Amino acid sequence: MNEFELIARLTQNLPTNASVVAGAGDDCAVLDLGVPDKLILFKTDAVVEDIHFTKETPPEKIGRKALARCLSDIAAMAGTPTAALVTVALPKDFDGEFVAKIYDGMNALAKQCGVAIVGGETTTNPGRILISIALLGTIPRGKQILRSGAKVGDAIFVTGELGGSIAGKHLDFEPRLAEARWLAEHFQLHALMDLSDGLGGDLRHILNASKVGAQILKPAVPVARAAKLRAKENTAAKPPFVAALTDGEDFELLFTLASKDAVKLLDAWQRKFPGLKLSCVGKIVAGEGILVRDRLATHTFNATGFVHFK
Repeated sequence: MNEFELIARLTQNLPTNASVVAGAGDDCAVLDLGVPDKLILFKTDAVVEDIHFTKETPPEKIGRKALARCLSDIAAMAGTPTAALVTVALPKDFDGEFVAKIYDGMNALAKQCGVAIVGGETTTNPGRILISIALLGTIPRGKQILRSGAKVGDAIFVTGELGGSIAGKHLDFEPRLAEARWLAEHFQLHALMDLSDGLGGDLRHILNASKVGAQILKPAVPVARAAKLRAKENTAAKPPFVAALTDGEDFELLFTLASKDAVKLLDAWQRKFPGLKLSCVGKIVAGEGILVRDRLATHTFNATGFVHFK
């Protein structure tokens, strides 16, 4: 049983109540707690030693990544983060100064993004460090953007470049909070999420939720230089295009909108965010699954991104 099979099994009969606007199955839960003009976003995420970082990772970067992952999910709903709780599980022989530096990295990013860290929990975890963060955010009432709204004919966009994040980006990425809010304010996005497990895997979440398929144009996918270098230096590495779709931990935005708005968006984006690439990588089509079209043919893309328990 892999990660997504387990999630499907565990979420079959979750209890709910009148406050739930959107529950399990999206980047954040969306809750109506009676706040005028706002809905509440609720997200949790964890990083684990030897999975998301190593003993050699600078502690400040560990703390930054732990919070940044949750912030990226708030961005995936075009929301604004507000407050976090932090649970730290440590081996019995932990280094207190190392843990304090983890918090230094976390605190610096929290201040940058206007997030209050309001408490948490510490506990023992034999053998390795685990950090779990629960994050609250807000979004204007009725403005939530889910994975389930993609429509046939939509253009598919990604920000930034994809693949090769293990070279460093997975520790240093910038959650696309401002970019997502700007998009939501100026354009009618149909579906939105962040890229944590790779375009090949995460796009499928949108397709499954929206009951549609996708066609990706291979030359349009923005492959990161790190993925190209890795393939050049190591013949056993993934081809750059495959790496761009499957490496994971890009933490860029993936979204769809009506194709008639694509050119207008690209022009406006270049003016607003000249230092960040925005690429139209394909379109939403009827059917299911992902097709990849290059200059010679179209074929089905079956590979997935990172999956726990695989």
